[in-house]
Amino acid sequence: MAKSLKKASEEKQYAHVILESANQIWLAGLGAFAKAQGEGVKAFDHLVEAGKQVEEKSRKSAEEKVMAVSSKATETWDKLEQVFQDRVARALNALGVPSNKDVADLNKRIEELNKSVNELLKKQTAKPAAAAKVEAPKAEAKAEAKPAAKPAAKAVEAKPAPKA
Repeated sequence: MAKSLKKASEEKQYAHVILESANQIWLAGLGAFAKAQGEGVKAFDHLVEAGKQVEEKSRKSAEEKVMAVSSKATETWDKLEQVFQDRVARALNALGVPSNKDVADLNKRIEELNKSVNELLKKQTAKPAAAAKVEAPKAEAKAEAKPAAKPAAKAVEAKPAPKA
């Protein structure tokens, strides 16, 4: 019996130790939960701030890459457009179609010719007017000196040739 009492006493001690350990584990869990709740908000806020910084860096990097690609694409497009324009111009030139420069040169030449023609017309109209002023008094003097002219003879109408 002594062994059974001793055994029962040891079992109570073990049960008490186990119960005490379980209680400590429970309290440690509650403490961890309370600490996580208190520091969790701080940790959450810290994570949000870190996320904002990463997002900003990523956005800047993406914008820089988009700008670089956009710039490269614009340069390539401009080169392609120039090549196309050159080829079309060569094809039109081979067909004999005048270029914009040719048309502009012709327009300029036409304007120059118009100016020259207008100047010549002004000079020609100025000479006959001056000559008419000089000849007008002479014609009046001759008209007074000559008697009235005879009426002009009538022109004979030509008859059509007979048909053969």
